[in-house]
Amino acid sequence: MKLKRMAVCAIAACLIGSGGLLQANAFNLGSILGGVVKVGGIGFLVDKYGESINKAINSVMMKEGAGTNYATKVVPIVSIGNNGYIGAAQVIGDADQVEKVQAVGQLEVSWNDKLFRIKGLIPIDSKNPTTSFSRVQGVGVSAVIDVKV
Repeated sequence: MKLKRMAVCAIAACLIGSGGLLQANAFNLGSILGGVVKVGGIGFLVDKYGESINKAINSVMMKEGAGTNYATKVVPIVSIGNNGYIGAAQVIGDADQVEKVQAVGQLEVSWNDKLFRIKGLIPIDSKNPTTSFSRVQGVGVSAVIDVKV
């Protein structure tokens, strides 16, 4: 829990310090439209502040004794089957493979009247999984950045 709080604070501080939190209240157009704005904003925030968010996550992980020598990068999470950004994730692996990752595809499968559910997080080489994409081998997901929509 302490690690989670620290990560959220670090990311918020990073975004505030870099101007990433832009007057969100000015765009309060209702829950549905607000959700659309937030979902569209995820891709923008990751493109613009992904490197800063990545550094903040790495700093928190290092302080908690969970640092790494592998390359990391923050990318959007996209829903496989549609083209919507639904969050962000940090991927980890060898630098040449991490460089290829454009997004993390999320695939959800449920069965037995939704008693069981699997969320697969797959590093992929495209931001648009509605066309074609390939899994980037040798890369994993090391952190998930949730955005309340």
